[in-house]
Amino acid sequence: MHKNIKKFLPLIIFAGIFATIWATGLHQYVSFQKIAEYQSDLESYVDANFIYALLIFVGIYIAATAFSLPGASILSLLGGLLFGGIIGGFAIVVAATLGAISLFLIASTSFGDILRQKAGKWMEKIAAEFNDGAASYLLFLRLVPLFPFFVVNLAPALLGARLWTFAWTTFLGIIPATFAFTFVGEGIGSVLTSENEKYQQCLAGGADNCTFEVSATEFFSRELLIGLAVMGCVALIPILYKKIKARKVLTSGDES
Repeated sequence: MHKNIKKFLPLIIFAGIFATIWATGLHQYVSFQKIAEYQSDLESYVDANFIYALLIFVGIYIAATAFSLPGASILSLLGGLLFGGIIGGFAIVVAATLGAISLFLIASTSFGDILRQKAGKWMEKIAAEFNDGAASYLLFLRLVPLFPFFVVNLAPALLGARLWTFAWTTFLGIIPATFAFTFVGEGIGSVLTSENEKYQQCLAGGADNCTFEVSATEFFSRELLIGLAVMGCVALIPILYKKIKARKVLTSGDES
């Protein structure tokens, strides 16, 4: 009994903090509207306390990743706005990797083994196939934004992926998209300021249908997404090569 409680304790703590964040509405503060409202204060604080501000930002990003909170793209743009494309990018890569590892460890140690045992042979087969080319699969999933970030954190844990493989593929795989976000984020300050002025003028005019219309998707082009998809496909080349080679060996064996 004590052993089971100890095993599930991280999951219980995680669930409690997650529920508290959603119940208190803290996640709602990660929005362009809130950033625009406090933009000048945030920039002043960063100018006066750069290291502390960076550490606070890293902590917030780790928590946002670990607890799978919405708004990661907004936080990435904010990192570029406040700290610049390069420093903000490196900070986010480190923070996102640490947050992903936290969720991976909780999932793998709390219920990963149990789920695989309950699922039976078909789960074992999928896990074996995945782990045979885990590095390539994980790089593909990181580079190509097809699935939510938290899904890519949980799925490898449930399939029994190695922590080291998960960690380094996460770190490398998120670099292209992260720096794309932070370099774009460097230039969104004027956009947020302009939209906030329009919004405040609308409110001052007494209108009841004022909206703050800024979306993360409008800052990125289709070409960027295609580029990430191409890099993801390149990551699958080792798996394809291995399968083709194995098929050729099997075919030559049948012929002989």
